[in-house]
Amino acid sequence: MNPRSLWLAAALVLSPAAHARVATVLEEPTVKSPTADPSITDRPPVKAIEPKKIILVGDSTTQVGSGWGGAFCAYHVVSIVACVDLARGGRSTYSYRAEGSWDLALREIKSGGYGAVYVLIQFGHNDQPGKPGRSTNLETEFPANLRLYVEEARAAGAIPVLLTPLTRREFIDGRLRDSLAPWADKVRAVAAEMKVPLIDLLARSQAAVQGIGPAEAVKLAMIPPPPEVLNAVTETGTTLPVVAPAPESELAPVVPPPGPAGSFKPVFDYTHVGRGGADYFAAIVADGLARAVPELAKDIVP
Repeated sequence: MNPRSLWLAAALVLSPAAHARVATVLEEPTVKSPTADPSITDRPPVKAIEPKKIILVGDSTTQVGSGWGGAFCAYHVVSIVACVDLARGGRSTYSYRAEGSWDLALREIKSGGYGAVYVLIQFGHNDQPGKPGRSTNLETEFPANLRLYVEEARAAGAIPVLLTPLTRREFIDGRLRDSLAPWADKVRAVAAEMKVPLIDLLARSQAAVQGIGPAEAVKLAMIPPPPEVLNAVTETGTTLPVVAPAPESELAPVVPPPGPAGSFKPVFDYTHVGRGGADYFAAIVADGLARAVPELAKDIVP
């Protein structure tokens, strides 16, 4: 029985004098609760924290689970920085706004409590042609959408940072295939025009991927490469076309067991990344952010 329970029990059976003696014992200092401990009585003034927030906006190459964003938030910011990954797979500069995700980001910016809020914006993959409901016009709509993101982020009180898109990892004869250069050029132009900090992720990730070579680059995917892919790229330096997974058979719905019931099905391709790839590219983003926004350098972990 603990002392408090003992006192309550005593209250029912002891005389008034005995009752007073029990109360006196309970009020005396103990090892765990000394009344004259300087660490309690002589506290120095507390310095207020200076919190910051980083919000990630973009597509599947930034989102948790298939991009660099989860690793960046987990391992590359100090504890005084809140990092929120609001990237969504399959989104373009058009569809991210149209579905309401950008409104969510704006509310996150305006939530208050932070001395400075930074919004990292990375699009391009799904703005390319051939993606119904997502593709945008490269010459007009794509840069206009980027400008609007920048303007609205600033109006909400945030500091926008633009990123060129993460490279794909397709090789031909040992050379990395560049399929995103025109979109990266537009991002660079908007950043220069509007004086926005820029992380040239395409250029940096291309250099990094070319540097490790095709055989290592295919291992950055969400799941290990199929044997035929690894053998071909090792022998020829050329990546094989990705074969889309066969559709699943229609089965009777299964009642999930108690516990987490979300689903995330990793696939092999040359765009998305697993944990190793996320760590690899998140470190590049962290370094780029510290250089592009020097006042954040002390809050970024290499």
